[in-house]
Amino acid sequence: MTATRATQRPLRPGVEWEFEKLVISRDFSRNVVTRLLVDRAEHGGWELDRVRISPDGTRRVVLRRKIIRQRQLV
Repeated sequence: MTATRATQRPLRPGVEWEFEKLVISRDFSRNVVTRLLVDRAEHGGWELDRVRISPDGTRRVVLRRKIIRQRQLV
């Protein structure tokens, strides 16, 4: 399994998302992949954006989480 961080990009004004791309080998069972993604969601604040399963069985997963910017109080 490999993970890369993508750049931050706004999907609509005022909301920014951070993306993480995972490539998961076909050697991992569905239960293991589910547990991995649930752990990332619960402990890292990630949510599932996209899953693509290639013909060779590898899973390409894109996770996202909202970036919350703190406003300066004047």
